[in-house]
Amino acid sequence: MSAPSAEPAALTVALTKAGRTKIRYPAELVRDDGSRVTVRAPWAAPGVRDFGFVRFEPGDVLTEHYWRDRWFAVKEVRTGAGELKGWYCDVTRPAVLRDGVLLVEDLDLDLWVSADGSSVLRLDEDEFEASGLADRDPQAARSAVRALDDLEHLARTEGLTGLLA
Repeated sequence: MSAPSAEPAALTVALTKAGRTKIRYPAELVRDDGSRVTVRAPWAAPGVRDFGFVRFEPGDVLTEHYWRDRWFAVKEVRTGAGELKGWYCDVTRPAVLRDGVLLVEDLDLDLWVSADGSSVLRLDEDEFEASGLADRDPQAARSAVRALDDLEHLARTEGLTGLLA
């Protein structure tokens, strides 16, 4: 584990998928303890994204937790007024913070947990299968599936708040 850093208060989150940049956006560094990097950012995609079980929209604020030693990121989603919508969890390779850019590789698998914990949804397993990661990098694929399983178990038993404290 690296020592806590003295990174600037602002950084850029760069989310890649299949070797291509999916999105880049500015974020405020909240905390970096050497293992977990926590940032806060407004909803960065243009317009509204309605998943059916939650809507992400302009004004929403995400507090995003990325780990250097874990295969996932957890994003707490709140309205602009502060109301908790829930947690969107991305299965990713461990994050790398370099030169003010937080580099995160999305591995397709996702988990949604509603604010009250009553809804826990595994997402995009078909995309993960179609990605070919299991053939290209079987060890990474196993780590990704294990991360999703671990997140789901935690969400269904203890909830995610203890992980983020």
